[in-house]
Formats: sequence, structure tokens, C-alpha cells
Amino acid sequence: MLTIKNLRKSFGGRLLFEDASFQINYGERVALIGPNGAGKTTLFSLIMRTEAKDDGEVLRDEWTTTGFLPQEAEALGSETVIDVATGRAGVISGLEETLHALEKAGTVDIPEYYEAQAKHDALMDPRFEAKAKKILQGLGYGTNDYDRPASELSGGWIMRAHLTRILVMEPDLLLLDEPTNHLDLSSLLWLQNHLKNYSGAILMISHDRNFMDQIAENVLDISERKVISYSGNYSDYLVQFRKNYETQLQSYKNQQKEIKSLQAFADRFRSVGSKAAQAQSKLKQIERLELIEKPHAPKKAFRFQFPQPLRGGQRLIALKGIEMAYGENRIYENLDLVVERCDRTVLVGPNAAGKSTLLKILAAEVEFQKGERVLGHQARIGYFSQHRSASLDPDNTVLEEVAACAPDIREEELRGMLGSFMFRKEEIYKLTKVLSGGEKSRLNLLKFLVNPPNLLLMDEPTTHLDLLTVESLVQALQRYEGTLVFISHDVHFIKKLANKVLHINKGEVNSFPGGYDYYLEKTGSQDREVMALTAG
Repeated sequence: MLTIKNLRKSFGGRLLFEDASFQINYGERVALIGPNGAGKTTLFSLIMRTEAKDDGEVLRDEWTTTGFLPQEAEALGSETVIDVATGRAGVISGLEETLHALEKAGTVDIPEYYEAQAKHDALMDPRFEAKAKKILQGLGYGTNDYDRPASELSGGWIMRAHLTRILVMEPDLLLLDEPTNHLDLSSLLWLQNHLKNYSGAILMISHDRNFMDQIAENVLDISERKVISYSGNYSDYLVQFRKNYETQLQSYKNQQKEIKSLQAFADRFRSVGSKAAQAQSKLKQIERLELIEKPHAPKKAFRFQFPQPLRGGQRLIALKGIEMAYGENRIYENLDLVVERCDRTVLVGPNAAGKSTLLKILAAEVEFQKGERVLGHQARIGYFSQHRSASLDPDNTVLEEVAACAPDIREEELRGMLGSFMFRKEEIYKLTKVLSGGEKSRLNLLKFLVNPPNLLLMDEPTTHLDLLTVESLVQALQRYEGTLVFISHDVHFIKKLANKVLHINKGEVNSFPGGYDYYLEKTGSQDREVMALTAG
């Protein structure tokens, strides 16, 4: 289906990878991993032929159709959600232009024509809209959303509509760049189940290790300018990577020991007439060796030390008889909730159930219509929202942005903290307006944790973070001595941190005093939610 041979690509004068070779066969599920900036998205562009390679070959079977979901996409104009999801928003017209141009040129027997024709036929299928609506529901849309202008929605919701269009077309090869970034837990579980049953091949970039464990059969790792293939899912990759590293390191040490011994013999006896020939032979033996490269040590999660918060009372915050509605849409009625010291609570439930609203009520970010919000003794609250980019001063440097949050911390300490969050050397002087999405997320996390309150309220804190940064955040929050209430679609993150689960649905809040696995055991929630979302 897809064959990559000796591929080489540089970007901005920096070599991303060289001699990259791998193959993806029909029906395979492959995860593409590597640190930020390694070239994962660039590799997708080479496969899609939207970017030129420096050397090597990118070969696709002639009749293979592909579908590509980028990380970000915006609505084109006044189209509705269903227009985006069915391709009526410019996609069909674009395919028709391609077909007419190829027909005019008399090139109707080439793969490009076949692929455009196959996609056009799929989008024009009278059953397409019904299939699109079913997938939209699985990804969290309600039936009243289909005719809403897409421009009213956030970029994340628009991405779900684009993902719908690609899934309904059912291409032979799906290229997914961070497909879970903008999903809540319920829609993630739906997508996970859908992809498990997908008939085509999948190549995906993801920073969600549980998602990769559930779907991937092979892993491609872009690291140190190489692309290395591993069999199995992400957890299998971690075991193999460590084993390969230890094997190569031992081989490197053994060879260096041999070279040292040979060199020592040559140095000692090269001037001794009776052994000069032997000494020369040892030097030639060294020259004939195929040198083993010293392997790079596996990268570890950075350890971030932040000040521990002031100890609060046993009850940090209580909600009593809360009624909350947005216009005619009633979210909560007579809600009672207590958050106690050292709770690590995750909020779960279907899309639009009120999880983010509950966090905002706790954080005093929204006004409710009735009830009481009572802060406990010495309670100090910090709220980390999904959309924090606007909170950065675009004209501040990274260092200035953090210093403003922690005026009592010396610059030398701040530099160390920034370094542990992968802002090193000259990077601390970059203006925040030029940072990538991942860099902005890391900076906002550092601002949030550099002077932490004793009650953290966090809404999807792992979005745009790479695997190492997620693990670093997990470790930091495990050492945090305060209280945590959070929303996340990252199952690994949830399992590592939560000791209490609040399931929210249709205004009802049910508490489960245990971790995520305990919650699943007691409710069978995962199976029921996926079955409900895929039904109909």
C-alpha cells in the first residue's frame, strides 16, 4: 500500500531524518511517535505529496485512496456543520474541478483521477448524509447542531466535522494527526471503538499512550534523524526500546574495550622490532571494525519541583442547592457537592453533560441562578481552562511571562524551572506570540504550577502536550500535596491521578470513591457509553 525507501528531508537547514525506510500494508494500524519537531507532520506532508522530499522514494499503490486529518482546520465561511461533514463545503467542487481538468488533459487512466473519482462518488452517495449524522453523534454532536453555522463553533468542534467526512469516505489509508486533541472522553471512546473496526490502514500521530495501546499494531519512532519500526503497541514499544538500547550500549562498550586493548598493544609494541608487525596488524584490525554508534539514552520525563501549597481545611469548597442554566438550557438543579482536602477527582460523562460548567462554578468563572458556593478555611483556588492562549501577553518573553506570576522567585530559579519545562537557553527570550500550541500549553502549565494554590481545577490540561511532558505533569501532580479536580480525555493521565470519579449526565452527579478502574468495574460505563454512542 505505502512504501517509503531511503527518504531524506531537511527543514530550515536542519536534517529531520535520512535513509528512512518502512512499509504499511492494507489493514495495518501504525502509530508514528517522536519528540516535538522531529518531523512527524512533515512526513505526513511527504506522503500526501504536498511537500517535496530531498531524496528517496514515497510509493503508494496506484489505486490507494487516502484521507488526511490535520491538527488544525477552520471553517471556510457560512457553511453548516453538515456541509463540512458531507464535503459540501468546497470539497465536492474541488474534486469536480480536478476531474474536469484531468479529463480535459486526457489523463483519466492515472491514479490521481481514480482517487478523485472514488472520493467524489463516496460523497455523492445518497446514504452519505445519514452515515455522516451517525458519526457526528458519536463524536458528540446533537441533532440540533447539524444546521448550525460551523463558524459559530470552536476549532475543535470543526475538526470533529472534518473527521466525520474522512471517516464516512472510508479511504484505504487514514492519516490522522493528533485525532484525540479536541475530543472529550466519551467521543474518544467512540472513535477508539470505530477505528478498531476500521477496514483500512491507519497511520496516526498521537500523544495519547492509552489510545495508541488500544489501536496500534506497530510503532514508527522518529528520533535522532532515524525512523525505526517496532512491532506491537506503545507499551510494547517501550519495552523493546529499552531492551534495544541496553543491547546496543553493551555492544558499544564491548567494542570500545576491544579497541582500547588493541590500541594499547599497538602503542606498546610498535617500536619493538620483533612485534612491530603484530602492532601494525592490531591497528589494521581497528580500521576494519564497523564502529558501533553509542546509543542515545532514553529521554526521561523532566522532574519539576514547585512550591507546595498552603494546607487548607478539610472541606475546601462546598456547593449547596446550585441551579445553573444557560437560557432555556438547564444544566444543574439543586446540586450539592463537597470537595475535601487531598481529593483527586476526575469528572467524566458524555459531551455537554456539564463537566466544564461544574469546574467553572467551582472556580467562580460563571454566575449560577440559585444556591450557594462556600469556600473552606484557607482555600485558595486556581483554574486552568482549555483555552488559555489569550491569557499570555503576546509582547512578553517566556521568562517575563513566568516572572510576572512569581515575583518572589529569583531569576536563576525561574531559569531552572523553565529549563525543566524544555525552555532552554535562548528560548526563554522568545516572545509568547511566536510559540507553538504545545509551547503555549507548557508555558501556561508552568505559570499555573510555579505558585500553586491548594485547589487545582484543570480542564483538559494534556491537550497539545507530548508524551514526555504529559508524564512529567503526571509526576508533578503526584507529588502535589493539594487537592485536584480535573477533566481529561487521556485515560493514562486519569488512571495515574484520580482517586475519585464524578460521573455527570443530565444534571445528575454520581460519586465513585475510587480510581478510574474501580469506576469502570462498578458501572461497566465504558462498554455502555461506547455501545450507546455507536447504536442507531
